[in-house]
Amino acid sequence: MRVKWIHSRFVRVAIVAALLGGCGQKQSAPPPPPPPPEVGVITVTPTSVPVSAELPGRTSAFLVAQVRARVDGIVLRREFTEGAEVKAGQRLYKIDPAPFIAALNTAKATLAKAQANLVAQNAQVERYKVLVAGKAVSQQAYDNAVAAQGQAAADVASGKAAVDTAQINLGYTDVISPISGRSGVSQVTPGAYVQAGAATLMTTVQQLDPVYVDMTQSSVAGLKLRRDIQEGRLQTSGSNAAKVTLTLEDGRPYGQDGNLQFSDISVDQGTGSVTVRAIFPNKDNVLLPGMFVRATIDEGVNNKALVVPQVGVTHDQKGQAIALVVGPDNKVSQAILSTSGTYGSNWVIDSGLKAGDRVIVEGTDKAKPGATVKPVAAQVQAPGMPAPTPAVFAADNPQAPTSPASAK
Repeated sequence: MRVKWIHSRFVRVAIVAALLGGCGQKQSAPPPPPPPPEVGVITVTPTSVPVSAELPGRTSAFLVAQVRARVDGIVLRREFTEGAEVKAGQRLYKIDPAPFIAALNTAKATLAKAQANLVAQNAQVERYKVLVAGKAVSQQAYDNAVAAQGQAAADVASGKAAVDTAQINLGYTDVISPISGRSGVSQVTPGAYVQAGAATLMTTVQQLDPVYVDMTQSSVAGLKLRRDIQEGRLQTSGSNAAKVTLTLEDGRPYGQDGNLQFSDISVDQGTGSVTVRAIFPNKDNVLLPGMFVRATIDEGVNNKALVVPQVGVTHDQKGQAIALVVGPDNKVSQAILSTSGTYGSNWVIDSGLKAGDRVIVEGTDKAKPGATVKPVAAQVQAPGMPAPTPAVFAADNPQAPTSPASAK
């Protein structure tokens, strides 16, 4: 009986050990691999992007006339209001005309004397012409009469010129505005002595409608601009002329568009820049000479542009712009990008991507180069949708946020 009991107990222990061993093997089995992380991607497709160049600039008057003294004299009165509109031909100052009236009268008297002498010389020549034919006077006497007639005619011409000069100088005592525009500060007051030799500045008149905007552009960008104009992609006149918009100093947009005029033919050796000029209507005189503005030149449309949301572009330790791309096998690779500017909230890609590439824009912290991911459509605005502002070249926009194009 004791042997049977021991055998039965041994069997039970063996069964329990087997069960425990089976449980131990089930716990030591390796867990299944985790699923690949889910990332949001966008597919890069060509889209139409308006291209523009943003440049700093300053306004300048369309016409500027420095009103200066053209005769010497005392200013009797000022006949305009500083800062007011004046018309071309309007008298601004009156200089004492008394000495010039006297000079004019003297010139007229001299002219009258010369004219009287010419009449006498003409009569003498006519008499001598008859007498010399009858040998009543010598040929020498006749020649002297003809010479005196010519001298009298020259005196008349000189007298007329003197009268004209005196009349002109008298007219200069009325200091008139040569152009229509806005008058500046008066540099002289009644009682002041002005001089023609010193060209005394009296005031300045500026025409402010329209107004020029002179912008500075890098010589490389200027070369591209001139090439676009020469090849017809950018026009400076007609209905298809390139439009220019302005942003004022306070950040507000200027309400009217301007037209591109020309690009300067010389490069500033100190800054390596050229001047580009545009013209803007300025009916309300919002733009004043010397104001700092930012101008955006509409250069056309790039119909094959590749754009990527800015959230999908980062930088590596070398400062290079990079993006994570999901390949056909759902493996992640890294692309080094070169950009030319921005289009709304997107970067405009020059190189590093091609149409059809899938770029990770959501969950970039879950993806590493070489890893396998599960791509899904990202919940971001499609890059092809219109953006609030046209594409702006970073090279022409020194105050814009740093573009990843700076590290190619």
